[in-house]
Amino acid sequence: MALDPQAGKLPRPDQLTDIPALIASYYTDSPSPDIAEQAVSFGTSGHRGSSLKKTFNEAHILAVTQAVCDVRRANGITGPLFLGKDPHALSEPAWRTALEVLAANSVTVMVQSGHGYTPTPGISHAILCWNRSHDAKADGIVITPSHNPPQDGGFKYNPPHGGPADTTLTAKIQERANELLQQGNAQVKRISLYKALRSGFVKEHDYVSAYVEDLSNVIDFSAIAASGLKLGVDPLGGASLAYWQPIADRYRLNIINTNNQYDPTFRFMPLDHDGKIRMDCSSPYAMAELLRMKGSFDLAFACDPDSDRHGIVTPEGLMNPNHYLSVAADFLMQDSAAGFRKAWKANAAIGKTVVTSSMLNRVAEAKGRRVLEVPVGFKWFVPGLHSGDCIMGCEESAGASFLRADGLPWSTDKDGPILCLLAAEITAKSGKNPSELYHLLEQRFGSPIYRRIDSPMTPEMKAAFKTVSPDSVTMKELAGSAVKSVLTKAPGNGEPFGGLKVVTDDGWFAVRPSGTEPIYKLYMEGFKGEEHFNKMQEEAQAFLERLARG
Repeated sequence: MALDPQAGKLPRPDQLTDIPALIASYYTDSPSPDIAEQAVSFGTSGHRGSSLKKTFNEAHILAVTQAVCDVRRANGITGPLFLGKDPHALSEPAWRTALEVLAANSVTVMVQSGHGYTPTPGISHAILCWNRSHDAKADGIVITPSHNPPQDGGFKYNPPHGGPADTTLTAKIQERANELLQQGNAQVKRISLYKALRSGFVKEHDYVSAYVEDLSNVIDFSAIAASGLKLGVDPLGGASLAYWQPIADRYRLNIINTNNQYDPTFRFMPLDHDGKIRMDCSSPYAMAELLRMKGSFDLAFACDPDSDRHGIVTPEGLMNPNHYLSVAADFLMQDSAAGFRKAWKANAAIGKTVVTSSMLNRVAEAKGRRVLEVPVGFKWFVPGLHSGDCIMGCEESAGASFLRADGLPWSTDKDGPILCLLAAEITAKSGKNPSELYHLLEQRFGSPIYRRIDSPMTPEMKAAFKTVSPDSVTMKELAGSAVKSVLTKAPGNGEPFGGLKVVTDDGWFAVRPSGTEPIYKLYMEGFKGEEHFNKMQEEAQAFLERLARG
């Protein structure tokens, strides 16, 4: 895709979302459930859409919240529901609609004191903390479209294990919600917001203090404080904004917040590669403002609006997520041997998705650790994090979480702030920033080239994916290296990942359709330089052309 000429620059006024029209559409536009695009659709991160497209309107939230109530009742979940939201404009009206339905269904709902914002990891952390000491299990809802543009809204459900709901559960929620939509939401229970807030079912909870106070059990702050590191943070107008100053105060850290703004237009965000406002902390274009200040800090970082992703900025610039995750995994495995995290299981694995860098495999092998390779979606790491058999789960899209120092799960959803703070701990303890440490890994294990290419999903390619199997691959070599394995199921748990991966000792490529867009994604990584990588890309694309032709 060609780079938009405005990438990395602040938006013009005419490029901002009309927030009054967006909110009005939420209440006044009604979706047609017979139109597939306007029905409730739970992808890997819940239901997402925009009121302007009739894909995220009040009718959707009424239906999906009632569906959650029905499903949690059927599953015997009787504890509180922890409800969070981010600063996207559609999050506030959706949060209010959800409260009206939850209270009408006699569900005890825990909301941020003062009705502020709550990050995704704050909800996961709260669920886990409650369920450790109560028989009546809790679950949660986060109203957020993550890093998506300002006109989007999102709604995701976290069951009692604290992580993203699995496909079986989301299918039940989706089916019930669409059934309710088809009936004009006649079966939805609802009371006014005024009555809901006075019903006794809506209770205020200080998520900020609970999260900040417990952070000392997942991050070694004494090392950071002693180092005197000058740290910068940009919350990108997101839910983590309210957390950084309390963290700095509580743990005596030198953290400077470079952006204290909440603004539903996100007018302070530089445009992404395609000229859209997107709060993606792994994009150098979206992170242009913080990158301009990189020389002012020893280390800087950012999180997206619901704070489940991290972006790490060193004096060299924005780190590739795969690079930082490799450094983080290497450090955590080392620290678990005799440091702050010595309570971790000695044989616990590093978790990664099938499209995350193989540098993690090389780092883990050198430490004598297993790699748990799973399909895309953080839900696959939940069992391992709960049992302590997986010390860290990570995704190439800059999402990760890891265990508390005592070996218990900290969060079973992605947690941006702890990955940011871990970067500071790594720098304080090693005397080197994560970029410098990655260069040391390259010296030992090679310098991989990693790339993702998105292409339109043609009918032929869509049909090919339905029948793709290891037998579909007849190639014996990839760019001159022998093919070791052809995968359609993740080796870590044997689950299908909806695509195909071809692996050699020197690189790999994987292809899978998007769960939310009419595109397919080609991921590639090579360890033998640019010429080898280009040859690998050429052969991978030729294979895909043959696959589409049948």
